[in-house]
Amino acid sequence: MAAVASDHENGVLMHDVIISGGGPTGMMLAAELRLHGADVLVLERDAEPSPVVRSLGLHPRSIEILDQRGILDRFLAEGTRYPGATGHFAGIVPPRPVALDTTHDYVLGLPQPVTDRLLTERAVELGAEVRRGSALVGFEQDDDGVTVELDDGERLRARWLVGCDGGRSTVRKILGIGFPGEPAQTEWILGEIQVALPADEVAAIAEEVRKTHRGFGIGPVSDGFFRAVAPADAPADERLATPTIEEFRARLERFAGTDFGAHSPRWLSRFTDATRLAEHYRVGRVLIAGDAAHVHPPLGGQGLNLGIQDAFNLGWKLAAELVGWAPADLLDTYAMERRPVADDVLTLTRAQSVLLSPDPGPQAVRRLFSELMRFDDVARFLGERIASTGIRYDVGGPVAAVDDGSLLGRRLHDLPLADGGRLFALLHEGRGLLLDQTGEHTVTGWADRVDRVVTTTPELAATAVLLRPDGHVVWLADGREPLEPALRRWFGEPTR
Repeated sequence: MAAVASDHENGVLMHDVIISGGGPTGMMLAAELRLHGADVLVLERDAEPSPVVRSLGLHPRSIEILDQRGILDRFLAEGTRYPGATGHFAGIVPPRPVALDTTHDYVLGLPQPVTDRLLTERAVELGAEVRRGSALVGFEQDDDGVTVELDDGERLRARWLVGCDGGRSTVRKILGIGFPGEPAQTEWILGEIQVALPADEVAAIAEEVRKTHRGFGIGPVSDGFFRAVAPADAPADERLATPTIEEFRARLERFAGTDFGAHSPRWLSRFTDATRLAEHYRVGRVLIAGDAAHVHPPLGGQGLNLGIQDAFNLGWKLAAELVGWAPADLLDTYAMERRPVADDVLTLTRAQSVLLSPDPGPQAVRRLFSELMRFDDVARFLGERIASTGIRYDVGGPVAAVDDGSLLGRRLHDLPLADGGRLFALLHEGRGLLLDQTGEHTVTGWADRVDRVVTTTPELAATAVLLRPDGHVVWLADGREPLEPALRRWFGEPTR
């Protein structure tokens, strides 16, 4: 790798990459970069891990990503599987489960603090340095790198900086990247509390309230606590302010006619329906990912998953740039591929927000959607959009203007192999993969970055496929395109 932590330049410590933000996006990115030997420093503003449970689970594509890197077992051990849950859309449940193209057709129920902890442990065990209680307050970049200023006045230097620092991203603001969209119209208060009423009475009241107010909810979580959410009158002037238990009781009382005897909050937080998408994901040697690049209501639970998937797409490309074999525009494909995905997620959350409105018009559309979701194709279409299993990137080659069913640009699910192995086990190191069922192809010249495995699988029609480190197909042995241009396009020039 081009730099190590002990290198110095202009009197400040030199890293390959500094990541601002130690949430799931930042930690996933740190782990991906460390797979390739990059020197990574993660700066996290909070001195201690946050107890706030904004996300409740992982979707199939995120689960696949963890499996592709060989760490899924540690997440499964602490989560609960909910088969078919990805078919829900704005709370509408299809009458029949619809199978998706994945071996992980379930939502993994896992509170965000657990996900954060497991991703942090992964990054640290791979060698990432994490500084808690340390915030970026400024930076300057030049042709060779980025000089970062911390809140204590320390200055650090890195070849690249990535802002994974949330919807109010300091990195994005300093870059001057536009963040157009819709400002918050509605705010919710969310928290984990103890209640005085019996659990069965709480459940009965909540069921009745949700008939007319779908933005309200309360239910047991663990250790005698209940997770509750209630709309506020309007977005607070200062949403950084933590809600008080008195404010939360007033919200519960207004919608449920009782405050449930709420007391002793474990944590309280706010979130809104603000929906925004960054105009750019990169300026020079600085990039943004996760909520720094896109914010939206939590409907469908896609926010955390979208950030993890951003990091998975970016990690190997930025590592290739650091190592030196990246083609000239490889890093630009990060924004080219991920920004449209985020735009699509914003469309989904906007649509679900409308369907949750109690007004007569949206309720009429909701009834229509409920009828449409009786068709398996409709339910599968929406399920794939939420699960992110239907994503198809433009990877070049003979891709039709409309979806032609080709694997090109898609990710493969975890195929069983004839030798008793499975596809995802071949992707643990984050390298490219040529899966060759005939033994007729070679990666000579690219063997330092692409593995070649000769085996067969009954589920793959193509005689050979080339996969990027993120598992997306960039070449098929279908006779239309030779292998070498695809190797050069995605893995640079061959070594001598």
